[in-house]
Amino acid sequence: MKRALKLPIGIEDFKEIRTEGFYYVDKTGMITELLNSWSKVNLFTRPRRFGKSLNMNMLKYFFSYDCDPKLFDGLAVSEETELCEKYMGKFPVISVTLKGVEGMNFEEALSMLCVVIGQEALRFRFLLESEKLSDTDREQYALLTRVNAEEGSMFPMEKNVLTGSLKTLSDLLCRHYGQKVILLIDEYDVPLDKANQYGYYDEMVHLIRGLLGNALKTNESLFLAVLTGCLRVAKESIFTGLNNFKVRSITDARFDEYFGFTDTEVKEMLHDYGLEKKYGTIKEWYDGYCFGNSDVYCPWDVINYVDKVRFDPDAEPEAFWINSSGNAIIRTLLQKATDQTMEDLDQLVNGLSVTKKINEELTYRELYDSIDNLWSVLFTTGYLTRRKKTAPGTCELVIPNQEIRVIFTEQILSWFQEEVRKDAPTLDAFCESFSAGDPSRIEQMFSSYLKRTISIRDTAIQKDKKENFYHGILLGLLSHRQDWSLRSNAESGKGYCDILIKIKSISMGIVIEIKYSESRNLEAACQKALQQIEEKNYADQLMEDDMTTILKYGIACRRTACMVRMAD
Repeated sequence: MKRALKLPIGIEDFKEIRTEGFYYVDKTGMITELLNSWSKVNLFTRPRRFGKSLNMNMLKYFFSYDCDPKLFDGLAVSEETELCEKYMGKFPVISVTLKGVEGMNFEEALSMLCVVIGQEALRFRFLLESEKLSDTDREQYALLTRVNAEEGSMFPMEKNVLTGSLKTLSDLLCRHYGQKVILLIDEYDVPLDKANQYGYYDEMVHLIRGLLGNALKTNESLFLAVLTGCLRVAKESIFTGLNNFKVRSITDARFDEYFGFTDTEVKEMLHDYGLEKKYGTIKEWYDGYCFGNSDVYCPWDVINYVDKVRFDPDAEPEAFWINSSGNAIIRTLLQKATDQTMEDLDQLVNGLSVTKKINEELTYRELYDSIDNLWSVLFTTGYLTRRKKTAPGTCELVIPNQEIRVIFTEQILSWFQEEVRKDAPTLDAFCESFSAGDPSRIEQMFSSYLKRTISIRDTAIQKDKKENFYHGILLGLLSHRQDWSLRSNAESGKGYCDILIKIKSISMGIVIEIKYSESRNLEAACQKALQQIEEKNYADQLMEDDMTTILKYGIACRRTACMVRMAD
């Protein structure tokens, strides 16, 4: 019964999932489509955490000579009997992932790449004893797997050996088996991304171009190749000269349902775990991506959230995606932001769309050259999705769901607070306006700060979420005063106050309650905040802590406007 199955969080081994009691969302239809819509070399570009690695591992187990047909029992591909008879378990398969190939310099990355390919070559130790190979062939194989017997480690390959390694291994396996090979390369562009970050991009491009050029362009021992990555990196000539090469990007309708979970798959999973009531929450937080013609959810998020609510039905949704990798792209966007960029971000965070030119053939070298390129990067990496095409090369872009909206908001707040902290005198003056009992000065300065960031006003966003945005900005500004004791959402009196401040040096306490005003009547919202302070006795905790002077502020915000009132 599926309800008893474990959820495969972080597990990318197809065999482990199928044999160790894990839940599996059937994506084996990808095998059928891959073989029927034939192309010798296929590149799938998708954002991280959308199932690329698991699908590649599935392909490995299907095609490999040591395939166990039972792994595919009951799955979609098993219904294709002729296809299974012809292709299942009929090939030598070379499978490498480059996601771990990185280093602070080129030499470190080169060494990592040698280990990755060398370890894969070691799976075929029988080649050293193969009667189908010549002495020269076996010597070539030995160069791929040079092992220090005393230390049990691998010697780095010579660079010319490394660039020809995948082709060499293909040739040797083809001669041994009398069958052309299948080559799987997962996350092929990670070494380029890391090289761009650490300053050895040209060297890495040259190396990857040679490695893939030999393996894909001039390899007569190749039957089929599948690669995955985030970007195509076409202009670097890595794939130039391939006559039978297909790029299956996020805008391509082919294979669109095989990366990510469809709505039907999510509903089935929730049914299997008895969590149908969570459908609305999951759709709001993790749906909204448009791949080709399919609307898909981020599988990483869905699995993590379902696993969480299985044991805690009241668990709140989280931005799981942000914890699985860095979000430097958004920070770079903010650092390069123009006034127009901030207006565009304001539109996006508030649930509206922006129309931008999209270039899916950027190189890593070009990513941050222009603010215009960053929109393409945000699109291809999953921070934005397409609502519709508006013209050739142009898309109407939106933030796909609540999770990504939270990521944007948190990154914007963090960046904003870093920027304003650079002006310590102004921050000091702002904070001192609170202790001086000067609501007019607070209002003036806080409005100025708000105009430098964006607002949260979309009607689809709950009111408390909007208030949290302004709460976060104000808390970040006030935390500049390290000699003040700040508490956020502090329990006091009959409830929880937004912000309580203790200034022990002068025995002063400050109570702040923030309201978001749906209308332009900020005065009414301020009075409501002050009334709440009194009715819920938010000042009680400050009085218990012997604060002799207590100031109470009601602050109302709407978009980039605010009003501040102080209790008499």
